Amino acid sequence: MEFALILPILLTLVLGVIEFGYAMFVQSTIAGAAREGARSLAINKSTASAVQVAITAAQPAVNISGEVTANAGGCGSTPPGQVTVTVNHAYSGIGGGLAWFFPGGITLRGKGVMRCGG
Repeated sequence: MEFALILPILLTLVLGVIEFGYAMFVQSTIAGAAREGARSLAINKSTASAVQVAITAAQPAVNISGEVTANAGGCGSTPPGQVTVTVNHAYSGIGGGLAWFFPGGITLRGKGVMRCGG
């Protein structure tokens, strides 16, 4: 009888910990992808290439469902400025499970900033 009362609470806690852990993994992957894109942009100064590098760096762990923006505006100045790559990902949870609680979804954002020239 006691187990039947405790099981839903225990199951909710365990699934919540698993979901939170996966969300942290996805956030870490997106932040790493943004750093890789910023590194590419700082060296090559090609925004299209930096976006592709960021998307490739996140795969196969995360298929980015959002926008990836690259800004190399500070590379022409003296002293060298900074480049920025931002990765936005619409996170819906494991198997889309968070759509029940958050109908609009959760946007995870990773940002990479690096000085021009590497």
